[in-house]
Amino acid sequence: MSDAALSDADLLALADAVAERAYAPYSQFNVGCAILARDGHVIEGVNVENAAYPLGVCAERTALSRAIAEGYRPGDFVTAAITASPCGGCRQWLHEMGVERVVFRNRGEVVTMTPDELLPESFEL
Repeated sequence: MSDAALSDADLLALADAVAERAYAPYSQFNVGCAILARDGHVIEGVNVENAAYPLGVCAERTALSRAIAEGYRPGDFVTAAITASPCGGCRQWLHEMGVERVVFRNRGEVVTMTPDELLPESFEL
């Protein structure tokens, strides 16, 4: 999907729509992520659970992995819209991939933060 003029609300709506395709048979907690790249393309991802609990993948990591597989690199991402507050691991991914802004729902509120605000003491090599 491509549209450089997407608003935060538009991106959250895309995240909501893609969340319906998540595979979450254990938690029943579907999460969707829509990431706007600098070229206007939107990359979507969902959480995918696994019976061996630590092997599941979050929506943010699915979207970012998909983006990397499509040729994007750190710094190519403007906004990530997520249907829930990102976990600590995903906060590190968002930081490392150079996402400028993260928009998510937390306790019914829409929150906008930078990855540095989400993870003030991020790990860097």
